[in-house]
Amino acid sequence: MVRRTAEKLEVVLRFVRANLREQQAIWRLVAAAGAAGLAIASVLVALAGPWDSGRRTAERDQATAADARRDADTGDGEWVAGTVPGVQPVLVPLDGEGAEPTAAVVDRVLRPLLRDPALGEDVAAAVIDLSSGESLYAERAGTSRAPASTVKIITAVAALDALGPDHRLATTVRWDEERKSVVLVGGGDPTLTADDLDDLAGDTARALADRGLTAEEVAYDVSLYPREQRHPIGVNDNIAVITPLQLNEGRLDDSTRGPAPRADNPAADAATAFAAALADAGGISAEAAEGRDPARRTAPEDAEELAVHRSAPTSSLVERMLINSDNDLAEALARHTAIASDQPADFRGASAAFNDRLEALRLPMDGARLVDASGLDREGRVTADLLTRALAVAADPERPELRAALTGLPVAGFSGTLSERYADGETGAEGAGLVRAKTGTLTGVNSLAGTVATGEGRVLAFAFLASETTDARAAEAALDEAATALAALAG
Repeated sequence: MVRRTAEKLEVVLRFVRANLREQQAIWRLVAAAGAAGLAIASVLVALAGPWDSGRRTAERDQATAADARRDADTGDGEWVAGTVPGVQPVLVPLDGEGAEPTAAVVDRVLRPLLRDPALGEDVAAAVIDLSSGESLYAERAGTSRAPASTVKIITAVAALDALGPDHRLATTVRWDEERKSVVLVGGGDPTLTADDLDDLAGDTARALADRGLTAEEVAYDVSLYPREQRHPIGVNDNIAVITPLQLNEGRLDDSTRGPAPRADNPAADAATAFAAALADAGGISAEAAEGRDPARRTAPEDAEELAVHRSAPTSSLVERMLINSDNDLAEALARHTAIASDQPADFRGASAAFNDRLEALRLPMDGARLVDASGLDREGRVTADLLTRALAVAADPERPELRAALTGLPVAGFSGTLSERYADGETGAEGAGLVRAKTGTLTGVNSLAGTVATGEGRVLAFAFLASETTDARAAEAALDEAATALAALAG
């Protein structure tokens, strides 16, 4: 335990040192730049900082504005913690000019590593410099591959583009006057918890009392989506039935992430839990609630809103999706992207919305086939070029609304799906704290895509897509070693 804690502390120090190097690179660029140089420097500033008491200045300003808007809308200032470790103000950067990696150097270092037999014979890879947009490595970069969960980078960019970083998903309770019933209306928020439902029930009971109303029944509405769908992989512990109303992603245990047994009917279970909470809060008599399951019914269009629960903002939902590789949240964000794009909230509508959004962002869509948002469907296809260019768009200082697609990436050896990789003594350990990436794993498929800070503070985007792998752990180690080699460039 002590050893593991020490390893974690070392990872944090590496993360801090990486950002120090990024700051040094920024200031060298600013000092030397003319108009063109300032444009390049602005990309680094947008991506890396500047750090200010543990939060990037741009993110702090954006978060402050979002908090103010939420206070005005909901009366509470809920703060959702980010996934980036806090860093104290940095020292004045050192003077000096750091070497920038060239395509020839990257090719010489990376090509042998991507020939590792553990990755099979058909690896697709791309590396670009985020400050210049220059391609530093491309091998089958435009060839379609199954992305597994690295497709969540695409989901993040599309959702942030469609919804904005501050949008919240609303679960509401409405009053059906004709039936004298309250209707729990699903808002497509899979992060809804039992505590959230208790609060919603309390607010509903108070609203009923204020109006002198008595509820005779509880109903629930799942009409936000045209249909409830199972993912094409079928019943699986990795994802629940996709429905706009679910409690803790339909989990039947106390887990909040990873595989877990799921409810057969998450919407009905959430409504039943709400009805019990409403009875406890005095919003409906125990006699009226006892022995009666909530009815599934669409709320009337003119039904008055009694109470509302709002999710964390989209930026935080995206970070949660990426850090935990949350499949349920990915599919929910995809459906909200579809709704915002005037498409039906199902697999086909989300796919159409994704394609439209990404094409509008001028991302290379040749060869891409986006059939789901989670990467669980083996029929999905992306290219390494698409993934790296999506990361570059998220790093664009002109598009701060997309930043969560970067800040949510797991940190090697420290957080999320990379927390147990890059450990001391393992292949690629030197990349701990320097590599930030989304993992992807299906049987025979291993992928890794994200960003890395080099020894001189250059920030690179990379994507490695391997198929027909036979040993997942060996393939992961090979991918980690390749990403770590990028961190060592010009170091």
